[in-house]
Amino acid sequence: MSSRQKKVIFGVAGLFSFACALGVLAATGTQSWIKGTIFCQTGALLVNASGQELEKFIGEIQYGLFSGERVRQCGLGGRPFQFSWKVKQRYSHSFPSLGSVFPDLLKVIPLSIHVSVILFSIILIVFTLVATAFFLFNAFGKPYETLHGPTGLYFWSFISCTCGCLVMVLFASEVKIHRLSEKIANYKEGTYIYLTHSENYASSFWVIFVCSFVHFLNGFLIRLAGFQFPFAKSKDSETTNGAVDLMY
Repeated sequence: MSSRQKKVIFGVAGLFSFACALGVLAATGTQSWIKGTIFCQTGALLVNASGQELEKFIGEIQYGLFSGERVRQCGLGGRPFQFSWKVKQRYSHSFPSLGSVFPDLLKVIPLSIHVSVILFSIILIVFTLVATAFFLFNAFGKPYETLHGPTGLYFWSFISCTCGCLVMVLFASEVKIHRLSEKIANYKEGTYIYLTHSENYASSFWVIFVCSFVHFLNGFLIRLAGFQFPFAKSKDSETTNGAVDLMY
């Protein structure tokens, strides 16, 4: 493959990595990680609701890594409630329902897993930017052989892909295994009990998935440029070793 084609491949891979870094950065700060509905079980049992009447007791919930919103429905209309790490004082007077409750939620959510998700998201952004720099350096510079060359491209792409997968697995376990939506929905509810009615991963979660896949795809772009995977023996070396064995 000509040097110009290699530059094009590495340049495209670098642009993909940079777009992934921006995407993960934007996704980390949004509320669009989980969108679902919550069912007010206590309210439905009190009025013995059935059929279409149950729709009056189904609210909505969405949240991300730092903030979220829920709309509680118990037959008397929706009651919106937002939560975040920190709420500005001027908004708390205008909207009493807007409370800084996330520090209190830390008592009921799996803190170690949640912090790990945030930590690996930050690491993913940093390593993706490093991979971007390495791709552009290999495209327009004169890379060294070791970590500055193809080995480094494989290494940073693999690390970034692994971090993205860890973010998805940890967040999925936090939501599904530890029932994060129900814990948020039942926060400071007293006698009312809410159950998860439906739960879907939203756009920000799929941004992480796409970025992980892009890093995986970048590995094949490196191979397409003519560089073998690490620890893969070339045919020439195998032929040489075979000739040496025949001599002895």
